[in-house]
Amino acid sequence: MCGRFVKKSSKEELRKRFGFDDSLGGVMLEPRYNIAPSQEHPVLILNQDRRLLRMMKWGLVPHWSRDPKIGYKMINARSEGIEEKPSFSGPLKKKRCLVIADGFYEWHKPDKKTKIPYYFSLKSGEPFAFAGLWDLWEKGDEPLYTFTIITTSPNELMEPVHNRMPVILSESDEARWLDPEITDSKDVLSLLKPYNAEEMECFKVSTIVNSPKNDVPECLIPAN
Repeated sequence: MCGRFVKKSSKEELRKRFGFDDSLGGVMLEPRYNIAPSQEHPVLILNQDRRLLRMMKWGLVPHWSRDPKIGYKMINARSEGIEEKPSFSGPLKKKRCLVIADGFYEWHKPDKKTKIPYYFSLKSGEPFAFAGLWDLWEKGDEPLYTFTIITTSPNELMEPVHNRMPVILSESDEARWLDPEITDSKDVLSLLKPYNAEEMECFKVSTIVNSPKNDVPECLIPAN
C-alpha cells in the first residue's frame, strides 16, 4: 500500500515539471514531509486541455456512496482487477489524475512489534506523479473532491521492504493517463506497472514519521 508521501519541491519546480495552470487559486503548495490519509493534497487533472491543480482529500469517496466515511478505506486501489470494481471502474474511464510527489514512505515489519520506515524517491531527485483516480461526492453540504493512489506489485528495490508499491508514472506516460479521450480502461491498464527500480533509491528514516503529526523536514533525515 501507500500510506504516506512527501511533496517538498517548490511551486516553480512543480510548474516547470508538470506544466499546470494554477489559476483556480486556493491550492496549497508549501512543502509537506508526511502527508497522510484524510488530508488534503493538490491533485493534477485535465480540463479542456489545461492541466489544473485542485485540492482533494486523500481517500476516495465514490459519488454514489451514502457515507463519506468510506474514504478512510479507499486510500489505495489495487491495479489488479481495478476495471471490475464498482468504486474504481468509473473513475478509471473518466476521472484519472496525477498525484504529485517527491517521495513516499513504506514500513518494513520483520516481526509483529517492529516497524522500520524507509523513504523511497527517484535517484534524479525530481518530483514525479502517482497514478491516481478522483471522484466528486455531492450528497453533503459542500462538494467533496477525493482521490486514491493506485498500487501494484513491488519492484526489486521495494520487494525486501513491502509487497506493494504505488504506481509511479513515467513522464512520457502522464499525458496518456490524463487524456479524457481515452475512455476504454483497457487502453491505460498497461501503465499500471512497477517503476524501474534502477531509477529509484531508498534509505531508512527516523520513526518520527510513524506519527502523521510530525510533518517536518527531519522526517527525511537518514536513520543511523
